[in-house]
Amino acid sequence: MQVEKFYYDNKIVRNFAYATMLWGIVGMLAGIWVALQLVFPSLNITQYGSFGRLRPLHTNAVIFAFVGNGIFMGVYYSLQRLCKARMFSDTLSKIHFWGWQLIIVSAALTLPLGITSGKEYAELEWPIDIAIALIWVVFGWNMFGTIIKRREKHLYVAIWFYIATFVTVAVLHIVNSFELPVTFLKSYSWYAGVQDALVQWWYGHNAVAFFLTTPYLGLMYYYLPKAANRPVYSYRLSIIHFWALIFLYIWAGPHHLLYTALPNWAQSLGVVFSFMLIFPSWGGMINGLLTLRGAWDRVRDDVILKFMVVAVTAYGMATFEGPMLALKSVNAISHYTDWTIAHVHIGALGWNGMLTFGVLYWLIPRIFKTDLYSRKMANRHFWLATLGILFYAIPMYWAGIQQSLMWKQFTEAGQLKYTFLETVTYMKPFYAMRSMGGTLYLVGALLMVYNLYKTVKAGKLVANEAAEAAPLEKIYVTHTGEHWHRWIERRPVQLMILSLVVILIGGIVEMVPTFLIKSNIPTISSVKPYTPLELQGRDIYVREGCYLCHSQMIRPFRSETERYGEYSKAGEFVYDHPFQWGSKRTGPDLAREGDATGNLKKSDGWHFRHLREPSSMSEGSIMPSYAFMLEQDLDASTTEAKIKAMQTLGVPYEKGYEKRALADLVEQSKNIADNLQRTDSIMVSPKKEVIALIAYLQRLGSDIKKNNTPAKNQ
Repeated sequence: MQVEKFYYDNKIVRNFAYATMLWGIVGMLAGIWVALQLVFPSLNITQYGSFGRLRPLHTNAVIFAFVGNGIFMGVYYSLQRLCKARMFSDTLSKIHFWGWQLIIVSAALTLPLGITSGKEYAELEWPIDIAIALIWVVFGWNMFGTIIKRREKHLYVAIWFYIATFVTVAVLHIVNSFELPVTFLKSYSWYAGVQDALVQWWYGHNAVAFFLTTPYLGLMYYYLPKAANRPVYSYRLSIIHFWALIFLYIWAGPHHLLYTALPNWAQSLGVVFSFMLIFPSWGGMINGLLTLRGAWDRVRDDVILKFMVVAVTAYGMATFEGPMLALKSVNAISHYTDWTIAHVHIGALGWNGMLTFGVLYWLIPRIFKTDLYSRKMANRHFWLATLGILFYAIPMYWAGIQQSLMWKQFTEAGQLKYTFLETVTYMKPFYAMRSMGGTLYLVGALLMVYNLYKTVKAGKLVANEAAEAAPLEKIYVTHTGEHWHRWIERRPVQLMILSLVVILIGGIVEMVPTFLIKSNIPTISSVKPYTPLELQGRDIYVREGCYLCHSQMIRPFRSETERYGEYSKAGEFVYDHPFQWGSKRTGPDLAREGDATGNLKKSDGWHFRHLREPSSMSEGSIMPSYAFMLEQDLDASTTEAKIKAMQTLGVPYEKGYEKRALADLVEQSKNIADNLQRTDSIMVSPKKEVIALIAYLQRLGSDIKKNNTPAKNQ
């Protein structure tokens, strides 16, 4: 038999491994800093270092920089060996690596500057979104080119997950990133209100599914058997795991929007499919853990297997808890609380982090042809990381349940027992413990970096690793008794197309009716477009990341209607590009903040003082100061372009209004400044940003006649 000699490219693997470690440290540092800001608000240093601007930096650094580079590191190493072929193109590999790093640097520069689209996990503005799509295509091109020229007939199970990841992430990113550019670094989401919320959480949940889960399952299927020197427990179970998972996952997004203004039928679909996800998810976990059958004695002594076992266990915990949180009765307690934060970090720190560490410890010594510098140090890292997860998650679980109970508690007289601020100050000790857990986790990661640095210094990179294999037969013969799934395993293009069809079904069923059937989003005649000043103020609100701490969605619970007012309706949000429903209440809901009924409305002066120094109006507040808005002039030069963009998106400003918008903005800002001087003796120029933000806050909820008056004990 003819044998061909070729060389694996380890240089690209090394580059992604280094980037994984670098961005992991950066992302964890940012996470600890924003966690500490909730305990010590004085750490909100300058407008560029506030919680609202740094929190998206933390999530993007961890998801797309740390985990993203970890995916590419693992894929580039394993794919070459599974296909018995060098990567299709060294040039594409380099473009992919440097392009991805430039995207990360762009995010690190733009997010602290407040340049954001305002959509969670998709905050990057439109030029960067285009760059992401292009680099993702480069990755897919390189991956499929490698698969096509492979010397191995069958596509191993890990490759199925890599293919599904590539296809689905491309669809998710493109659909969610439909936006209308206003300027070079400013855009508005093409969708509005309820529709935008559905698309965002279809994307947001499946970013977890197809960026944080399916590629890591591929890594699990390759690296866990390699580390244990055991075959995968069940081939048939891996088939069920793969197809059931990618079909069911795509339907689950609406469970992030339970009890909101999303149509009930869509919420119900999200609940049903989320619950069904338990079965394929746990099938994958069981397949991973049972791969270690006969090797459990080694787990005690092999630190790499320890990391991987904890990772797979955390995957099982997170994928059990997720469907539970999607049940309406549980979601009524958990949503908007720190319970969700704990759940997310079991996945991020446990599943993604621990598996990444295990792969790094396994991979680096192999490509540098040396032994790990210190297994004792790696064991210390393991225990620091494990304890860090526990010290992080347990306080957050406690805090989340306590938050919900305090929000819902009534006195015997039927009044809300706690003000919202009391629930915030109660959380501070738990936030402090969370910070300690994150610090332990970071210290462990720093130990790993040092350990691997010493390992690298002791060895030498085998940049081009020699290998040989027989060329692939061009005619595939089906053998008697062969499993039916072997047919699709030999045909990567068909596998990709079938994966695409499977993942499109759920998205189409949920989104098409929501977009095309008008009765799903009934309009409200009293809801009018934002004035130019309010629109500018809303953009400042988005820029500062206020949606990360404040929701604008009152759910139909007595505790919420008593605290905030009438529950939210779908028609209220038809002009919101993007929607602002939020996912976490570190601060109170603002959906009715501007509703003018009785003497409960906060004055312009109250908002001015609160933005200048929050604790002066709310003692114990952990909100950052926005005093810089009192000094910074509003950039009104974009007003005409923003109104024209809104008209393009279907907002019914009258024809030609964009030419008069600036005059209306000037008049309204002057009225607010005059009112501040007249009623509160506050002298401020009408040109300042604070005026626009006050206009937006006072507008919230004012279009809706309130049937319920909020309780005084807010």
